Parts: sequence; C-alpha cells; structure tokens
Amino acid sequence: MIVHSEPGWKEPAMIHRTSTVGAVCVVLFVYALSFGAISSPEGKHMISKQAFGTTPDGKSVEIYTLTNHHGMEARIMTYGAIIVSLRVPDRKGHADDVVLGYDSLAGYIEKTPYFGAVVGRYGNRIANGKFTVDGKEYTLAKNNGPNALHGGIKGFDKVVWQAEPFEKKGEAGVILKYTSADGEEGYPGTLQATVTYTLNEKNELILDYHATTDQATPINLTNHTYFNLAGEGKGDILAHEVMLNAGHFTPVDKNLIPTGKIASVKGTPLDFTQATAIGARINDKYEQLVLAGGYDHNFVINRSGSGLTLAARVYESTTGRVLEVDTTQPGVQFYTGNFLDGTITGKQGHVYQRRYGFCLETQHYPDSPNQPNFPSAILRPGQVYHTTTVFKFSTR
Repeated sequence: MIVHSEPGWKEPAMIHRTSTVGAVCVVLFVYALSFGAISSPEGKHMISKQAFGTTPDGKSVEIYTLTNHHGMEARIMTYGAIIVSLRVPDRKGHADDVVLGYDSLAGYIEKTPYFGAVVGRYGNRIANGKFTVDGKEYTLAKNNGPNALHGGIKGFDKVVWQAEPFEKKGEAGVILKYTSADGEEGYPGTLQATVTYTLNEKNELILDYHATTDQATPINLTNHTYFNLAGEGKGDILAHEVMLNAGHFTPVDKNLIPTGKIASVKGTPLDFTQATAIGARINDKYEQLVLAGGYDHNFVINRSGSGLTLAARVYESTTGRVLEVDTTQPGVQFYTGNFLDGTITGKQGHVYQRRYGFCLETQHYPDSPNQPNFPSAILRPGQVYHTTTVFKFSTR
C-alpha cells in the first residue's frame, strides 16, 4: 500500500493515471456513450457501453467494453467492478476469453466464487472475524468458517459502482467509485473507494486503487480474476508454467490464517522462483499444500523499493500466451481454483471443474490487522490509499 498525506500530495508520475482535463472529457464521453460508443482517432471504437440487467433491488448494471488496436478486449461490469471477460490474442493472433465467469448477471448474483471481482473492504481472510484498531475491537461477519473473507457477506464484489469512462491517447478506461458507509459489514469509517481500469496499446490492463476514510480502518483491495491462458473452460491450468518473484511466503494454519511467520520457499513445493508447471508438485504431501488443498498462499514479493515490481509471470505453451503481473503491493495470493468442484456452469455452458483457473491477487498479507509483524494495512483520516497492479499480456 502506498499511503500519502492529503495536504499538498502529488501522485508519482510513474503511476499517475489521471488528468486535470478528466472532468471536461467525462462530459464529452458521457454524451458519446449515449450513442453506445466512443471512437478512437483511428476510427475504431475504444469504449462501448451496454446494459447488463438489473439487481434484485432494482439497480441497473452496465458493462463497459474497452478495446485496443492489437485485438485485446476487456469487459468491465459496474456490479462488483468485475472483469467479465478478457479477450487476448494467442501467438497466431486468435483471441480467446482467458477469464472465468458467466454470460449473464444472474450468475454473478446467485453463485460465484468472486469471479473477476474487486474484493474489499479487506480482501482475503481476517481470523475469527475480529480485529482491534486504536484499542477498540470490531466484529465482522464470519463467512468462511471462523473467518471473515473478502469483505464479508456483502462485500465490494456485491455492490453497484458508479462509472465514468475516459479515453486518452493510446488508452481507454473506466473509473468506478463506491462509498462504503461507516459500519458496513462491521468496518469502521466511511470509505470512499475508487478503482480505475485502463487498457493501453501495450496490451496492459492497469488497475489503480484509491481510497480515503474518515476513521482508521483496515483496507486491502484486490482483484479476484480466475485466469486460464488456454481459454476459459478449456481444461485445467496444471500445465501452465508459473514464476513467482518471491523468496518467502506466509505459512497458514488449518483455517488458512497466517501463523505470523515469514518462511523461505527454498526446498519446498512453494518455490516458484524458477518457472515451474503448476501441477508439478501440487499434490505433494507437503503440509501447506495439504491444508489448502493445493496452492492458496500469500507470497512475499521480492522488492527493493515501493514502485511497480514484477510479482509473477505465467506461460501457457499451446497458445503461447504470457501473463505478467506487476504491482506496488507487498504480496500476491497464488490460488489454483482448489474449491471449484464442477457445480458451477459458466460461460457458453462450460462446467468449471477443480483447478480450471488460477488467481494472482496482489495484496497486503492476509489477517494483517491481527499480525503486528506484517506491513500495516490500516488507513487513517488524511491519508490516501493508492496501489497499482498491471496485467500485461504477450506471446512467445
């Protein structure tokens, strides 16, 4: 987490994604969107908007489609700030959707393991659904055995965000905003959260997170997209080769809560410092793998500063697709779809079996509010929460 003091604060240029002319542009873009799309200077639509249904409480949901000139397309929904689809070319130029999800809004509302969603106010687990800030204990809903998970029963993945599209030279995006009320899901303070998705001509989908609060509160915003670089629904991800830029991880107990230790990956099946197939060791009788049913661990990213750093690289050999994940966050949760069990039917009638997708959730460490030796995840009044994650696609 990058936290800035508000008075006189200026965001670093290297991760600056906004513009002083943004407000004027938004007016023009909203006018253009009333006709369904915004055209790029080359004449190809960079942004389009479609209705995507209505929530049970009557709120309209929309999808914004972002495209570039290299065949990449991202569809972002206002419900849950969800990445609904992500079409990426393979080495032959054929584009496939590489993220799991549903064809309609109903699937995301009725039954979803956080497909594509922004999760918060606190992504990942908080032990026993409790934490203490400044001497006061707060109690959260327990929605994962004894734990609070991904913000609670109705976290940020289950609300409708307000959207503002934008386009700049070589970029198209959408700004999504949500106000989380004081006491929502048990968290203190009114939190103003913003997530900005930007697609550029480098085949990068950039996720910028910002937030402010009027009371001290834990915050850990991340994206829970399930990737399959062969194409969603096209089998398991066990042959994908993964490199994690992490020499350490945070071991967990039987409830998948960190023990508080930071352990070396060396000599364990969690060592992905060299590219290794996901399935090569996933069934080893190693305690941490047995407890999680596979990989579901926070890895401590190797970094020398606070800027964007490579967290992971994934390669799928049949298509040649490569995903690189850069982030300003200190950790990344590598999850291999262990709880997918064939009971979910997703896009195009595809049944999602165990390990049909993987997640790379950039984050502060799980249960940080209860772990004094972990980097702090507490945001205070007058500070600005800001993190950036980049999903970059290429082929080889």
